[in-house]
Amino acid sequence: MLKITTRNARFQQWQALLTNRAKRQRSGEFLVQGVRPITVAVERGWEFHALLYPDGLALSSWGRDILAKVEAPRMALAPELMRELGEKDEESPELLAVARLPEDKLDRIPAAADMLVVVFDRPAAPGNIGTLVRSADAFGASGVIITGHAADPYDPRAVRASTGSLFAIPVVRVASHREVLSWVADMRGHGVSAEIVGTDEHGAVDVASHAFTGPSLIVIGNETRGLSAAWRESCGQTVRIPITGTASSLNAATAATVVLYEAARQRALAARPAEGGVRG
Repeated sequence: MLKITTRNARFQQWQALLTNRAKRQRSGEFLVQGVRPITVAVERGWEFHALLYPDGLALSSWGRDILAKVEAPRMALAPELMRELGEKDEESPELLAVARLPEDKLDRIPAAADMLVVVFDRPAAPGNIGTLVRSADAFGASGVIITGHAADPYDPRAVRASTGSLFAIPVVRVASHREVLSWVADMRGHGVSAEIVGTDEHGAVDVASHAFTGPSLIVIGNETRGLSAAWRESCGQTVRIPITGTASSLNAATAATVVLYEAARQRALAARPAEGGVRG
């Protein structure tokens, strides 16, 4: 156990993880705040580079349990330093975790006949990424892919917005749609014929009219500009969400949630006869 009472080099490195994407990438780690995100990360076996806790303050049974379970260096920080890293004004967080960044490999997402993947193209807001990941987890998605020049899913705002779901399903960053198309082509060569479905306010059919029961990739466009031309050309179908009222469109993460719910609803209905068996 190491005590840190000043803003030394190690503290400054952790502090940079809050705001500096390049330093997160170079160090291969990011900061995890909050009880639920840390709990889910531990349950899912994520690797931690360090566990931080406030020096001199009693921990709850949850905090003691996490420290007992996780094999990682323990760092006791002055409470005011913990508040800075926890981005809290008054109360010091009980625990913070420094987690290892996972590899951005598409094969982390299982290729299967029931796969349901969300592709978020060039998202600008970390909070939207976290919200989308949370919805993807809630509705049984196999993973989330972030494409192009985008906000970082390991930004603390994205991690918090995911409420732990970032640690429950694979989230993979890729530079271009081409990598995704190559991955889809490879899956098709191995018998998993995944369909690429775009979402657009001028889509060809209503979302409820499209069948999502097969392996599917749902593509969500940038919050302001929507689907890129490249993705639009790559989609086998585009769907729209019927809306009324004065709203001209839905938030990107909200739109993803609606489509994911519809996909989950259809899949649940399709599974019922098989589960219920034949009645006589």
